[in-house]
Amino acid sequence: MALCLAAALALGVGGAYGAVLTAGRSLNQTTSAIPSADASVGGAVSADSDPAASSTTSSLTALALALARTLAIKGRAPKTGFTRSQFGTGWKDPDHNGCDARNDALRRSLTKVVMRGTSRCIVYSGTLVDPYSGAAIRFVRGGARVIDIDHMVALSNAWQTGAQQLSSASRVALANDPLNLQPTSAHLNRQKGDGDAATWLPPLKSYRCIYVARQVAVKAKYHLWVTSAERAAIVRILSTCPTLRAPTR
Repeated sequence: MALCLAAALALGVGGAYGAVLTAGRSLNQTTSAIPSADASVGGAVSADSDPAASSTTSSLTALALALARTLAIKGRAPKTGFTRSQFGTGWKDPDHNGCDARNDALRRSLTKVVMRGTSRCIVYSGTLVDPYSGAAIRFVRGGARVIDIDHMVALSNAWQTGAQQLSSASRVALANDPLNLQPTSAHLNRQKGDGDAATWLPPLKSYRCIYVARQVAVKAKYHLWVTSAERAAIVRILSTCPTLRAPTR
């Protein structure tokens, strides 16, 4: 069961990363068994509009472990100056489909989805099979806040590992990038805080390879670095799944 869940969650591949690149087809992201959360529509933003966010787009593919070894290693920068607003206000529409990133994440990840009224964007209810724990969680818009949208690379962590140096457009793209968004239980999201792979991992061990591979892909895409402890944890985990390719979305 755990292995099936991990296989169903395997994501696509991508990025031009020098010697670590190998040509091949991307794996398909399968999210039907792993639902999401919700929000209000903001302005459109595209990662493609900023070189820092788009420079890794390629038809080539990279192994997650090899890509992880290309990330720069530095200590965390001070958190000074960090605010959520540094990454934009409200949820944006990065894929220009008319729906905000939070509702898109919910619709991708929830099962038995019910939309609000005639809206094609606003998710009213559904069930999340939480990839971090395997638990089934019922979501109802306006009800108890049991589901959050996790930024897999937490925004505070991103700020301390290079995002201070990004343009405002790139930071907004990072905060709304589907690659970096995963609905999960509010409890686990708050437990994680701004932890990296060295300090927090999903309780469901079969998802850890995919979780870490997505963090690596986000850090590579937005030119963020890792700490030495973080890299050691990433390499340790990805060494157990050496053929896993880095996802692109």
